[in-house]
Amino acid sequence: MSQAPVKFLLSESELPTQWINLLVDLPGEPLPPLSPQTLEPAGPPDLTPIFPMGLIEQEVSSEPEVPIPAPVLDAYRLWRPTPLYRARRLERELDTPAHIYYKYEGTSPAGSHKPNTAVAQAYENARAGVRKLSTETGAGQWGSSLAFACSLFGLECEVFMVGSSYDQKPYRRSMMQTWGATVHRSPSTLTESGRSQQQHPTGSLGIAISEAVEVAASREDTNYALGSVLNHVLLHQTVIGQEAQAQMALAGERPDVVIGCVGGGSNFAGLAFPFVREVLRGGAQMRFVAAEPSACPTLTRGSYRYDYGDTAGLTPLMPMFTLGHDFVPPPVHAGGLRYHGDAPLLCGLVREGLIEARAYRQNETFAAAVRFARSEGIIPAPEPAHAIRAVIDEADAAREAGEARVILFGLCGHGHFDLSAYDAYLAGELEDPEFSEAELSEALASVPQAPAIA
Repeated sequence: MSQAPVKFLLSESELPTQWINLLVDLPGEPLPPLSPQTLEPAGPPDLTPIFPMGLIEQEVSSEPEVPIPAPVLDAYRLWRPTPLYRARRLERELDTPAHIYYKYEGTSPAGSHKPNTAVAQAYENARAGVRKLSTETGAGQWGSSLAFACSLFGLECEVFMVGSSYDQKPYRRSMMQTWGATVHRSPSTLTESGRSQQQHPTGSLGIAISEAVEVAASREDTNYALGSVLNHVLLHQTVIGQEAQAQMALAGERPDVVIGCVGGGSNFAGLAFPFVREVLRGGAQMRFVAAEPSACPTLTRGSYRYDYGDTAGLTPLMPMFTLGHDFVPPPVHAGGLRYHGDAPLLCGLVREGLIEARAYRQNETFAAAVRFARSEGIIPAPEPAHAIRAVIDEADAAREAGEARVILFGLCGHGHFDLSAYDAYLAGELEDPEFSEAELSEALASVPQAPAIA
């Protein structure tokens, strides 16, 4: 019986005490967000109606590291540090010389990586005297995480949940309500943004964002919280990669390739950005692979330009790969990846060629997820199943090359609330929606005429 270690664990005393701000490592001046009213660069006054100053300062910080406040660290200790696993059984299943590691975020109370930023955002809003937070959620991981975080800091929480996921994942809804949140199916009839999108009953993250922003902007006691895309959200998630760096050192290895799924970018950035910093500073060589759904191929087929972060055009315009803010993706089960854009920081790195993007169809990702579950035991959420599909490709390439490559990927959450999707896959009833060129052209036609990006 092999005694080779499978888990690499850190103690609570080894929890990172600062977040990594990759913004300061990027070459050149970052492109600013633009005001939706003037199309001029947006500043703090454009953000203060819906965000507390503490988060705005993090959003534009020029410090390479940002200290994690003590109350946030105290909450993190409920589940952090999270484990790093060596996927030895998957390696045997794939008959690969590659060494496969995964950082598992499913041990958090909400079952995903999202509480890393939800706790930080709830803390800053509570500190600013805010009474209530409004937000959107796709598959429900973000909404349940913010509901949990609000319960820790005494805030009310109102969630607009994308219609298709509201129907597919009722127990995510129950989680949010258990932590005290109010949950609405989006598009709803409660907001002008929702009423104007009733022709899209399955909804989208862009529509749900518009509803949540509208609520926050119209109430003095309410702020908005976003679960991905913005700099401060990616910042908070870097605890993942910092822990992974220390755990890979315990394993005595360094990754040759780092892989994560991408919807808005926070999960991928959380794992990858501390390693990206090593590469940018000349201390390492490694590859980075971002995996997304073919039904919502933002990084692989989107256009790099300024676009709104929401459907109604209430948010600042951001420089990013976009499918057009009017785009409503097919109701695939990876609800957390159904977003028309991506984080500007991530998009810039893809554009520079430092990160490689790949798109996968729904059935091939579930095939990868089932293969992983039958070897490693954990049932993955549909979102990280895209990363697992990319891992299998990399492991197969290592076998063909006869190289013992080291692969690290993010398993950002479990699939315990996604079993209806597994039912459909196992019954052979899962569809593979694709995004046609005609749909892409139609969606991009709505993108505003903002200043061109060189």
